[in-house]
Order: sequence, then structure tokens, then C-alpha cells
Amino acid sequence: MSYVIPPAPIPAVPVAGSADSFPVRRIYCVGRNYAAHAREMGSDPTREAPFFFCKPADAVVPVAPGSTADVAYPPETANYHHEVELVVAIGKRGRNIAVDAANEHVWGYAVGLDMTRRDLQFALRDKGRPWELGKAFDQSAPIAALVPASRSGHPTRGRVWLTANGKMKQEGDLADMIWTVPETIAHLSKYFELAPGDLIYTGTPEGVGPVVRGDTLTGGVEGIGELSICIV
Repeated sequence: MSYVIPPAPIPAVPVAGSADSFPVRRIYCVGRNYAAHAREMGSDPTREAPFFFCKPADAVVPVAPGSTADVAYPPETANYHHEVELVVAIGKRGRNIAVDAANEHVWGYAVGLDMTRRDLQFALRDKGRPWELGKAFDQSAPIAALVPASRSGHPTRGRVWLTANGKMKQEGDLADMIWTVPETIAHLSKYFELAPGDLIYTGTPEGVGPVVRGDTLTGGVEGIGELSICIV
């Protein structure tokens, strides 16, 4: 087959300890999945059904182990925020997945950042409009190397943290999630057929806040890894 324009490169994430990469198909993100973060966003952290938003696959910024990736401060915002998260990589296709079978669909895990133009997100939210301008922009999904689940297991607890210029900003635990990873996968699969290459950003703990050019962010998930970016 020939194309009328050159096809775009396939977005991909490095795999820890390997020369291989994980091709990215779609990026799903869970909103307000930690109670303390829901409160700091002005919401009630009740266990209502989870909600989701998406980012384009080419929003990923792959961060190789031991390196710091440059991420550009985006246009049209004066309130650019960090949100550190556990990321789940899907390796097996499925729809209407049962909670107790959800882990069978997980290929691996990584540390990711859901970077957010908070001023745009809030302005859109207050008008009842979609969040894309606040969430789905270029380079909004930095991600560290994926760790295969065969190596990490399926974490249910572990420290989640982020520092900005060496100062602790976010800190929580995977056990604090309102919706667990299997519950999130099961719920999402009611609405979308999940497929190999999908990434799910599972929500962030409290402490989100603004960054400026020159800031270095370092985040991690216990037992999974770390990532570092510099805002340029």
C-alpha cells in the first residue's frame, strides 16, 4: 500500500532491561482516583463510577532509564501542573473484562506524568466542556521505561512520589486508590475494547502544583521505577 503523505512514526515506550520497545495505541487516563487529590481539586471523593479522558498516542515522551528528558512548556497556559501516576500497559485484547481476570490483560507497568494546563482544564470544566485543551496537548504524557509484569508482579501498594527541584511535592500510596487497577480495567473495558498497546494512566495522589521553565521533576513508584524531566 502507498500513502499520499508519509505515515507518522509509531509512538513507543522503552522496555526496562531490553532493546525492545512497546508500541502505543491509545492513552486512557483516570480522573480523581485518589481521595486526597479529589479534595484538593474541590470534588467529593466518593466511590462513584470512575471517569476517563484520553490523550493522543504521540503525546508520550519516552524517558530512558537514567536519563532526563526535556519537555517543552506548552503554549496558552500560565498554570502548568505535574501529576505523577502509575501507568498500566495492556498486552491482551478484551472487552467486558471481569475484575478477577483483569491482571491477565496487563503487559507491564511504568511511572508516568499526566502534565496538565490547569487553567484551561478548569475553564473548560466550569463551562461543562471537554478537557482536551487542558489535557491532550503535545508532550503531555512523559513516561519511563515499562517493567514487564512478569518481573514486577501486579503492585497493589507502594509509595508514589514526585519532587520538583529536589523538594517533595506529591506523596501517596497505590493502596490509596479509590478504584484498583483491576477494577479500572474492568470498568473501562465496558466502554472500549482494550487492545495491546493501550496505556492507562491510573490517577495521581495529592500535591499537584505548577511548574515553570527550568524546573526538574523526578517521580517514582515503589517497585516500578523512576523518571526525570526538565521543563524547557
